[in-house]
Amino acid sequence: MARPPPPKPAEPDLSFREAVGPVRPLKVTHTHVLPTPSRTHRRAPKAGVLTETRGIRPTDHFTQVGTDRHFHRATVSARTLSQLRRGQWRIEADIDLHGLTSLAAEATLRRHLSACLHQGHRCIRVIHGKGHGSGALGPVLKDTVAYWLCHWDAVEAFTSARPRDGGSGALYVLLTKAS
Repeated sequence: MARPPPPKPAEPDLSFREAVGPVRPLKVTHTHVLPTPSRTHRRAPKAGVLTETRGIRPTDHFTQVGTDRHFHRATVSARTLSQLRRGQWRIEADIDLHGLTSLAAEATLRRHLSACLHQGHRCIRVIHGKGHGSGALGPVLKDTVAYWLCHWDAVEAFTSARPRDGGSGALYVLLTKAS
């Protein structure tokens, strides 16, 4: 027995017109063209804004030894980094991110760093916890906080805190100088 021929495809314009019905063009009274932003419009204010444009460059250094994390940009001297590791910088502000979700922690940390930059702080302590309550996934905030800090221009260096200041559950963060 012979099969019937497949149906002929409908013409696209005809099907559309049948579905939409009669149309008429809109009257255009004016066109609004957005101006191209000038250099000053594109540049964000220096104080209080964190940018993520720098990221990690090949000259920047991130190391993880056991549970400790260390990061510094190439512009940070060995002496400064050593002083930061030994806790010799005065901690000018703290933030405790315990109990926050990653999303809430990022927003809170962004606001805090912006405020610290605006106030001219150079060294702050970020307490993220050791991740003992994270279960099988391991320390969530500990890893993500380190990732965020590496990608923010305002951060020159960070290192795990000394035991008296939270040990591997906290970081000393060195911020850029206010200019």
